[in-house]
Amino acid sequence: MRFLPLARLHLAACALLLLPGCFHLFAGGGGGSTEFRPPRRVNPEDVAVPEGYRVEVVATGFTYPTGVAFDGDGTPYVTESGYSYGESFTQSRLLRVEKDGSLKEVARGDHPPWTGVAWHQGAFYVAQGGEQGGGRIVRITPDGRTTPLASNLPSLGDHHTNGPAVGPDGALYFSVGTATNSGVVGPDNANMGWLQRNPAFHDLPCRDITLAGVNYPSDNPLAPNTGHVSTGAFVPFGTETTPGQVIRGAMPCSGAVFRLVPGSTDPELVAWGFRNPFGLAFAPNGRLYVTENGYDVRGSRPLFGVADYLWEVEQGAWYGFPDYAGGMPVDQEWFKVPGKKVPKRVLQTPPGKVPRPVALFGVHSSSNQFDFSRSPEFGHVGEAFVAQFGDQSPDSGETLAPVGFKVVRVDVSNGVIEDFVANKGKGSGGPATKLGKGGLERPIDARFDPSGKALYIVDFGVMLVKAKGVIQPFEKTGVLWRITRAAPEAKP
Repeated sequence: MRFLPLARLHLAACALLLLPGCFHLFAGGGGGSTEFRPPRRVNPEDVAVPEGYRVEVVATGFTYPTGVAFDGDGTPYVTESGYSYGESFTQSRLLRVEKDGSLKEVARGDHPPWTGVAWHQGAFYVAQGGEQGGGRIVRITPDGRTTPLASNLPSLGDHHTNGPAVGPDGALYFSVGTATNSGVVGPDNANMGWLQRNPAFHDLPCRDITLAGVNYPSDNPLAPNTGHVSTGAFVPFGTETTPGQVIRGAMPCSGAVFRLVPGSTDPELVAWGFRNPFGLAFAPNGRLYVTENGYDVRGSRPLFGVADYLWEVEQGAWYGFPDYAGGMPVDQEWFKVPGKKVPKRVLQTPPGKVPRPVALFGVHSSSNQFDFSRSPEFGHVGEAFVAQFGDQSPDSGETLAPVGFKVVRVDVSNGVIEDFVANKGKGSGGPATKLGKGGLERPIDARFDPSGKALYIVDFGVMLVKAKGVIQPFEKTGVLWRITRAAPEAKP
């Protein structure tokens, strides 16, 4: 991250004087805070890759693409979400990408947003996010026939049903995100749009939990001008909780990773206590890893300075939602929003010991779907390549400069993160629209083809954040990129 000389002086003064709220003096540099007028300009020359690699455009014109998978012949297929934050509902689709870059529809359906796709034994498996109708995992044959495998997954809120990934045991692994930012339904969920549709919806723990009886006052967006309401954790909006109150565990639940064994329609719990476990992938050694989108500075219980995380998943473990972030309890100064009090825990006792994350990504980077390199011809075997959607500042929280908007690689043995694909340009980077270039906008998936020699990047397209709670996505601006290792030059 780079700062202008004057900004450095101001930040140094802040550090010396410890002025409360100093962060707010320099915030407002999010990547989505810009202007855009279609059509989107695309130019691989504006994208930086390591020496010896090349980048090219495979296809353009997608509306909110989210995932890519490859059939038995290595042909790429892309899911179009059918929904974007900003309450933009379109058509969820599975598209075949022809060699000339044209698109052929294979299937369409409901239960948006479709968040990802995997190919396994002659069929596609799609995660239907469930902003409307609840989440599902479905099987789609190449001729478009769709069969639900798991339904009624609790993903009507902020975060959705994600994945899937096929495990070495032949089972399908997928995740369900939480309904809220940090366990308490609030006015931010009305801004998201779902609180009006489903006013009784809230987070569901996977096991019994005991509450501390902490409640949060807020305006009532469901009945404006009626005064304040008070809301506790894991209950509907406007419902108070009491110390010692027990919330019974449910299946399926929120913020968890599940497994579907072959032939079953009954998900098994793998691990829980995540906020939004968006990406799932198996390393070459067969271990399951998950990316988690961290807490935002929004809603009735905002948390400050929370990273995104990469976890190695342990069977049966609890990962800390909503009282821990990256293995650390949130009731400490680090997570205090400037000008507000230190957050309180909402659980009377934690239901488990929280593991430590493998890697920490940038705050608000929205580190999403990923894959592991398995090919020496591509390089970096065993490292995770993670698509970073980029910040949604100021909606998710203020940032000093754009965060994310690139693909990074992670050495899971030591947590070291390196940029792999990013936009060219001076300063702190950001999406192409912010830079006035034709490079990356919002990478959401990074996936190797079956040969392992090519890394495909799904770019969601242009999504601006005009103000807190005001998101403006643009249809037909999604792109599929491909990264390959260039052949070495012939010696004379």
